[in-house]
Amino acid sequence: MVGYFDRQRVLVTGASSGIGRAFATRVAADGGDLVLVARREAVLRAQADELHARFGSSVEVIPADLSAPNAAAGVAELLAQRAITVDALVNNAGLGIHGDLADADLGAVSSQIAVNITALTELTAILLPGMITRGRGAVVNVASTAAFQPVPHMAVYAATKAYVLSFTRALWSETRGTGVQVLAVSPGATDTAFFEIAGEDASVGSRRAPEQVVEAALGALGSNRPDIVDGAANALLARIACRIPAKWAIALAERSVRPESPVSQAN
Repeated sequence: MVGYFDRQRVLVTGASSGIGRAFATRVAADGGDLVLVARREAVLRAQADELHARFGSSVEVIPADLSAPNAAAGVAELLAQRAITVDALVNNAGLGIHGDLADADLGAVSSQIAVNITALTELTAILLPGMITRGRGAVVNVASTAAFQPVPHMAVYAATKAYVLSFTRALWSETRGTGVQVLAVSPGATDTAFFEIAGEDASVGSRRAPEQVVEAALGALGSNRPDIVDGAANALLARIACRIPAKWAIALAERSVRPESPVSQAN
């Protein structure tokens, strides 16, 4: 059976762990090739060797800190130097801070916006025109159930994910009829390293596996919908948050992630 990503070159950000790693593995299993982008070069190279050995995939590695200025342009420059055509983009890299804004380090706040919004938007803007010209491709942006309501104690994180969701929905409309599929996938709590750093207080509900998030995204691609929430319980909570009065939604979110420990940050 031909996989969804068969004979496609897919660029995955935040590829070294969690949902990004699960996406990369699925691409390789489907018969696709990869460009892995993350900060830890040694981890990426070991991952590339593993995927090539298991699936025969061609895997390019681009170590990059997407919080740095002009990070997306730097990735694009390396792609051009290596003559790599990217058929599909998975914007998975994300950075979160758990704690009140007044207690947060300004540099960490700025990095969160740079990774979650700036790098995601710029990489999409750089790679999308080529996909449209070729008449095929896909852009998958990883948002969050935090996108559906403001989240006190994670105010910037939730706002950045609301941007991702809104941006992707608009882009879905802009690209209709071009052959390019655009999708936002919104996971809830997922079993990744995020909570090892951010702390258990940032986790709401039972955690799903990264592979389940990938399956949800693949199931929605090609279904002519702009976004999907991973998991039935998460989808129900997102719908409720959008329909109850804003003050109620904010209050429920605040109680769900109220910190019991000092501010911390996570990828």
